[in-house]
Amino acid sequence: MTFLRIAVLMVLTCFAIRPAIAEPAGMVHVTTSKNFAELVAAIDLVAKTEKIGIVTRASATNGVKAVLGKDIPGNMVIGIFHPRFADRLLAASLPAGIEAPIRLYLTENTDGSATVSYRKPSAIFADYPDGGPDLMVLADELDALIARMINQVR
Repeated sequence: MTFLRIAVLMVLTCFAIRPAIAEPAGMVHVTTSKNFAELVAAIDLVAKTEKIGIVTRASATNGVKAVLGKDIPGNMVIGIFHPRFADRLLAASLPAGIEAPIRLYLTENTDGSATVSYRKPSAIFADYPDGGPDLMVLADELDALIARMINQVR
């Protein structure tokens, strides 16, 4: 067998036995009837209605356009949280504080609709057993709040 054939077989074998990349536990993806701009506006509005702050906003779409002059589909990460949750989170588990804010990932689809994706707080905070039941009670409240928000923006 030639060296080239052996090399090709080795590469193909690596791809064949490569483990599948699993999605993190607790991921939720909801495709909405809104376009990207409408979804961003709807998230802004529902955050006010639900009395949760938008504390971060990062857009690859805007960054790529500004730096590279290139248009890419709508893409934004919105971080939501509120001091009333931060107080309880940090009291339950100081290390879990790194998980705040909760991130919503908004993406534009090829058909013009937009999707919001997020990881459920109950899945995120399950990684912090030091938080005990108080942390999981908070996580369940945040799960319900975010699900309610997403249902309102569909």
